[in-house]
Amino acid sequence: MSGYYQRQSLELQTHETARHSSAAPTLHRTNTTSSQRRRQQRLSQHRQESWFRHSMPPAISRDFESLEYLTQETGNGLDEQLAASLGGTLPGQSHTSIHLNSANSNLGFIDSDTSNTPITPTSSSVAGTVSSCQAAGPGPGPAPVEKSARRKSRNRKDSKGSILSNALAARGLRMTTSFLRNKRKEYEDEEEFPSSVGFDTDDGEKRIIAINSPQPTKYCNNRITTAKYNCLCFLPSFLFEQFRRYSNCFFLLIALLQQIPDVSPTGRYTTLVPLIFILSVSAIKEIIEDVKRHRADNEINHRLIERLVNGQWTTVRWSALTVGDIIKVVNDSFFPADLILLSSSEPQAMCFIETANLDGETNLKIRQGVPATAKLLETKDLQQLEGRIECELPNRLLYEFNGVLKEYGKPAVSLGNDQILQRGAMLRNTAWIFGIVVYSGHETKLMKNSTSAPLKRSRVDKLTNTQILMLFMILIALCITSGLCNLFWTREHAKTAWYLGIGDFVSMSLGFNLLTFFILYNNLIPISLQVTLELVRFLQAMFINYDIEMYHAESNMPASARTSNLNEELGLVKYIFSDKTGTLTRNIMIFKKCSIAKQIYQPERTPEESALVQNILRRHETASDIEEFLVLLAVCHTVIPERKEDGSIIYHAASPDERALVDGARQFGYIFDTRTPEYVEINALGERKRYDILNVLEFTSTRKRMSVIVRTPEGGIKIFCKGADSVIYERLATRNQDYREATLQHLEEFASEGLRTLCLAVADIEQDVYEEWSQTYHKASTSLQYRERKVEDAANLIEINLRLLGATAIEDRLQDGVPETIAALLEAGIYIWVLTGDKQETAINIGYSCKLITHSMDIIILNEESLDATRDVIHRHYGEFKSTTANDANVALVIDGKTLKYALSCDLRGDFQELCIICRVVICCRVSPIQKAEVVEMVTQNTKAVTLAIGDGANDVAMIQKANVGIGISGVEGLQAACASDYSIAQFRYLQRLLLVHGAWNYTRISKLILYSFYKNVCLYVIELWFALYSGWSGQILFERWTIGLYNVLFTAMPPFAIGLFEKFCTAETMLKYPQLYKPSQSAKLFNVKVFWIWIFNALLHSVFLFWLPMAAYQSEAIWSDGKTSDYLLLGNMVYTYVIVTVCLKAGLITNSWTWLTHVAIWGSIVLWFTFVLIYSHFWPSLKFASNFAGMDIQLLSTPIFWLGLFLVPITSLLIDVICKLVHNTVFKTLTEAVREQEITRNDPSQVLNESRSS
Repeated sequence: MSGYYQRQSLELQTHETARHSSAAPTLHRTNTTSSQRRRQQRLSQHRQESWFRHSMPPAISRDFESLEYLTQETGNGLDEQLAASLGGTLPGQSHTSIHLNSANSNLGFIDSDTSNTPITPTSSSVAGTVSSCQAAGPGPGPAPVEKSARRKSRNRKDSKGSILSNALAARGLRMTTSFLRNKRKEYEDEEEFPSSVGFDTDDGEKRIIAINSPQPTKYCNNRITTAKYNCLCFLPSFLFEQFRRYSNCFFLLIALLQQIPDVSPTGRYTTLVPLIFILSVSAIKEIIEDVKRHRADNEINHRLIERLVNGQWTTVRWSALTVGDIIKVVNDSFFPADLILLSSSEPQAMCFIETANLDGETNLKIRQGVPATAKLLETKDLQQLEGRIECELPNRLLYEFNGVLKEYGKPAVSLGNDQILQRGAMLRNTAWIFGIVVYSGHETKLMKNSTSAPLKRSRVDKLTNTQILMLFMILIALCITSGLCNLFWTREHAKTAWYLGIGDFVSMSLGFNLLTFFILYNNLIPISLQVTLELVRFLQAMFINYDIEMYHAESNMPASARTSNLNEELGLVKYIFSDKTGTLTRNIMIFKKCSIAKQIYQPERTPEESALVQNILRRHETASDIEEFLVLLAVCHTVIPERKEDGSIIYHAASPDERALVDGARQFGYIFDTRTPEYVEINALGERKRYDILNVLEFTSTRKRMSVIVRTPEGGIKIFCKGADSVIYERLATRNQDYREATLQHLEEFASEGLRTLCLAVADIEQDVYEEWSQTYHKASTSLQYRERKVEDAANLIEINLRLLGATAIEDRLQDGVPETIAALLEAGIYIWVLTGDKQETAINIGYSCKLITHSMDIIILNEESLDATRDVIHRHYGEFKSTTANDANVALVIDGKTLKYALSCDLRGDFQELCIICRVVICCRVSPIQKAEVVEMVTQNTKAVTLAIGDGANDVAMIQKANVGIGISGVEGLQAACASDYSIAQFRYLQRLLLVHGAWNYTRISKLILYSFYKNVCLYVIELWFALYSGWSGQILFERWTIGLYNVLFTAMPPFAIGLFEKFCTAETMLKYPQLYKPSQSAKLFNVKVFWIWIFNALLHSVFLFWLPMAAYQSEAIWSDGKTSDYLLLGNMVYTYVIVTVCLKAGLITNSWTWLTHVAIWGSIVLWFTFVLIYSHFWPSLKFASNFAGMDIQLLSTPIFWLGLFLVPITSLLIDVICKLVHNTVFKTLTEAVREQEITRNDPSQVLNESRSS
């Protein structure tokens, strides 16, 4: 029954649509002022469009507005797609008739002068049509057949084609001026009325700026503040930041509990003073840094700028500017706010800017004012400018700006990224510019982007926090146990030990006793650990920054640690995700070859020597195609030429590819030498030619192409288009494509050589069609809502019916040392994935060149056209691997971006990930930046392994921030990736030293530092628990209270620093020569839950020896020859001395690399304690302080029992450690220890490593 109602509904909608389709042109031609009639028309069109789109399957309807996406998804014509989606086959199958041409006209895709062609789905298919709209995924795809890269390229010409061109050729349809008018009208309607998604354009969604008149609303001033604090908020803000750390909150709680009378056994200030000291150090650091920020802010806010006020130029501070001000900026000056460029000293309102502060790119960029304001060169002209600017609200998108200039009595003018001058950029090579402020202060794009990078924490930190929580639970258990024991002991001895005064309320209170023991045992958690870690990590980062081996002299670029929180994470990396261009390669492009009219040409020493120029001069039959090819290379770009004094020309380009293409044209005698906003001039083999630039359709990562519409010297209009073969071939006309097959073969040859390829095509445009399209494009470019989509849609309309000219091949050579680095990283057990936007063939060839793929590897190539086909092939390959026992197959997986989209879908993601993890190498081709991030996130979240992403461009920022560790290459594409990264290096080869040396060392150092810090605290403070057995569980302390507080911050502070800074198990040369030594750190063998609790048990064992051995020696109490005795504090100082000696010797026992600083730290700590005893013992009575320590030096150093214990107790405590170490290094020797032994004996470790491989 439900199917019947669905069929009836579809029939009604179909007939209504046909009626509206025929009536819509009449309504468009009617010139009426009736708002009611206009609204009815729009509602009618909206209903028609809504039904037409909802009658399609979701896969088509979802992307119906984007022609480009539609062309990528299918090779059929538009009508065929819709007919197939509705279940139609051939006319004559009656039930429901849909006039597609009329519908297409109203939808703004094609127009026809022919009669409507009905496509009639069968009755049985209509219900399926509606139900298919509700399907959750694409329909069934082709059979799952694994295809090679060569086969894919060969079949591309048959499987893909331009929707419009196929439709036009097949049905005689053509783009007409009426269609373009309808499209333009659609844009107008979207601006005036709510869109189909319900977005209502109003003043609240855009900024309106009045020119030379009061502003309609008050905007943000131009004063900026980057400082964190001021005099009023410093103390509360600083304390809030500090006490967000759990450790500080814990010690603050202890300090507060110590203030309760008769509760603290250690005094009132033994925790408070160290805590205040640590907070004071942090506060001083914050104050110094914030004062620097305040000074920098004041220097910037007090800079001077000229502002137009009442027809006069007045010098004001930057902070005094506001939105709507017209200002003058001179050469080599920073822009004080985000400005709209009005005019400049250069012709056509051009200017050059440097955006290094914004994106790190040092190459100059061109900006140009619109023609409507280019002639405002005088003050009076600026004063007479009246109108308003409408633009988008402030946002953080550096490369996007949408606005409209509406002068009174003049047509609206589009404002885009070419007219915006952003705060932080600098004016270069231009005497002056006039601009109007659109965003000021903290609303500028620079300040909007001043946000901190996502916080990343290392695995070691996370594990440490977990173990701290476990220790805290043990501390609570010890407190409860000790409190109960105190309660029982007090009840039992209250009468017999009446002289102790233990019958009072405090002594009998379990609550008070719990607080006492909580304070007594709190030092099980080291108070100095966080400070020690921060300082050590900071100095480790300095080691990275000043490593001369990672300094690139050619670019004067050292390595840079932008964060120190992840130093040890560098030693745990399991997966590396790398970009290709600029990361593995140099990103220095060289024009190598080109394919024109079935022939391959190469540049020679001079243009005349090349066969290409000879064919032009001899007027070969392909001469016209060759000339048009070279003109396209010399004209279709955004390169800026700079002529030097010696007459040479330097090209400034936004990308190395564009520079290489223009240089390639120059090598063949077509020299581009002049650019203005309106035209370009070239020297074509000695003949000057001028091409008027009508429109530039810029390259984007979505479009993957760039087009320029020009007026030729002959007066005709042409569109020159260059881009990836996958998008150019889709837009070719079906006729007169003589070079299609040959060019495809040449593309495969170029790609197999590792060359980057582009296809070049051209089309002639009729004058009337261009004029209509120009108005459509203008309307799209002046739209504030969905401008990017509309502009792309309008560009799709003109980039059709192209004629293929040929292809280019550009070489991007590998960086020095890339093959050796990749081989070393693979040997270290690291999996390397390459995520690139290049062609599949190019990526595979680069994989061979850099030794990522070896000839012994099997290669799995996934190039599927549908979700079902992708599912089948992934399940098939995964099943084959699953049936084998190998966990790590010697296989390389290559997948393209389209198949990756299906593989990352919800139901396939898990199986795809398992397949990838089994493979040794994974290469993803033709992937977008968001797909890179998705792949990294998938592996990071599901494998729980440490991932590292490395790239050099803005398109790599997303994956760099998703990975556990992000590495930026400071390369040709600027510093955007480096600025978003955790560490930056100049060359890929430095990654080997960063991971295998610094990473492994830092992991070892931090691991030992943390373990040792917990060891030494447990070793001392658990002794208080053993002493409680003899003190009636009273909470009496064994040690002097200030020695307890100084234990971490003075007497045992230096050994952890020595371990954290200078420990290493092998030299850097050995680590680089034998990458297998990275595996112990990679597998986290030095710091895990098991190792942590072994160290805690070891500390407990040592504390037993350190307490009971002196206790046994002190049993007779008379420890001097004259029979004199002392109190418990002498025992405490003896034990304290033995503890310091033992923990310092323990530090030496775990140290592999001894430097003079290590000696100072270990032996100096012991000497420091004895010096303290000698000085502190004489404070009283000169200072009214430490009365119970008076004369302690004489008592302690005069008894032979102390000196005997100083020799025996530490040795006895560490004897088990020494035995275990000897057994381990003899019987259970690891590879690292074996190599270290070979280093010490100055033997070659190769034999040991070869034995390890064979075993």
